[in-house]
Amino acid sequence: MEAAIAFLARKDVQISAKRYGIDALSAMAQGLFASLLMGTILDTLGTLLNIEVLAQIGTYASAVKGPAMAAAIGMSLNAPNLVLFSLLAVGYAADALGGAGGPLAVYFVAVIACECGKLVSKETKVDILVTPFVTICIGALLSIALAPSIGAGAIWLGSLIMWATELQPFLMGMIVSVLMGIFLTLPISSAAICAALSLTGLAGGAALAGCCTQMIGFAIMSFAANRWSGLVAQGLGTSMLQMGNIIRKPVIWLPTILASAVIGPIATCLFHLEMNGPAISSGMGTCGLVGQIGVITGWMGEGGLASIGAMNWLGLILISFVLPAVVTYVIHKFFLQAKLYTDEDLKLNV
Repeated sequence: MEAAIAFLARKDVQISAKRYGIDALSAMAQGLFASLLMGTILDTLGTLLNIEVLAQIGTYASAVKGPAMAAAIGMSLNAPNLVLFSLLAVGYAADALGGAGGPLAVYFVAVIACECGKLVSKETKVDILVTPFVTICIGALLSIALAPSIGAGAIWLGSLIMWATELQPFLMGMIVSVLMGIFLTLPISSAAICAALSLTGLAGGAALAGCCTQMIGFAIMSFAANRWSGLVAQGLGTSMLQMGNIIRKPVIWLPTILASAVIGPIATCLFHLEMNGPAISSGMGTCGLVGQIGVITGWMGEGGLASIGAMNWLGLILISFVLPAVVTYVIHKFFLQAKLYTDEDLKLNV
């Protein structure tokens, strides 16, 4: 047993929730962002601006989402070069066979294939043959055996959430908004979760509402402590910057969570906000305005922007920016007056 533990340590195979549940999942979201999401943004801009070459570039970027996700996962697991390069084929296979649930299939298959590849890496004199052979074969066989089922399971779960949201928009709008907002602020990826579950439609709109509320909410309520740099870093970057403060004083998280519970049902019941662009956009909030671009992309696919009324635009602006700022600020002021925390508890070390 000691020899096996020592071997795994030498190969940097660390079986831990942080490495697989946080590092690999977050990296997968970055790979998806750099391929499918960026491709969609370029394609949308190319269509809007009538620049054909831009739309063409976007198509190329979107086409490599499977390999991009697998490579990103490999990087997060410190894969040696031959393992990392071999994961490109693994990612393509898992994504292709996983269908709409491809991202979740890529995640599971790439993690296993990467760790297996690391175990044999540089253990033989013909490493250039053995390592790619093992990594690709294990990854491809797992993809053939598991990816269709994993993809179908992810689609089923995502469809269930979307069906429940359509059936009970108030309750599910609240639940989805709160949970996805929490996931966005935690050191895991709400974007990857939304992508893995293909979370779109009304449920995607609720997820977007919760994520926007966390980002804009923390940016506004911490303005006194962090000023403009904090406003931009959190409002257009990530509310994850507050995790250190949340660990020290958890009560500072309550205003944005409560605001998410309020704004989620408003998004689903009043404005009927839907995310029919890429599912990953549902979990991006206001990060680089990707969530808003995703909604607009969906509108374009439904009949063009000319068919979108003023109420749709008003809903997108209110849910994304105005309501998160106003509702969170009101709750925040109440908490300050109750002396549950101070502005200094929201200070960022950036």
